[in-house]
Amino acid sequence: MTRVDSRSFPDLIRRPLITEKATRLLEQNKYSFEVVTRATKPQIKTAIEELFDVKVVSVNTYNPPAKERRVGRFAGHRAQYKRAIVTLASGDSISLFPEV
Repeated sequence: MTRVDSRSFPDLIRRPLITEKATRLLEQNKYSFEVVTRATKPQIKTAIEELFDVKVVSVNTYNPPAKERRVGRFAGHRAQYKRAIVTLASGDSISLFPEV
């Protein structure tokens, strides 16, 4: 397993993804995050456990294809990112919308 400095955990996890599918997965105790493309599953698991103080059961990742975008006559691609779906142990949860 690759050693990662605990100070870099907030840099591995970019943001939680709030989509229609991700909202449906919350019922199964699964949370979706956008992560750095070079992050591995053990690194993501350790980062989530340390940042949110929960027990992670499994991590599934995938790299969506870069979509083509055009601005005038210039064609390019959207920025590449990696998506991680994290399954938590029963009884654990992450508060994505903190109550004010």
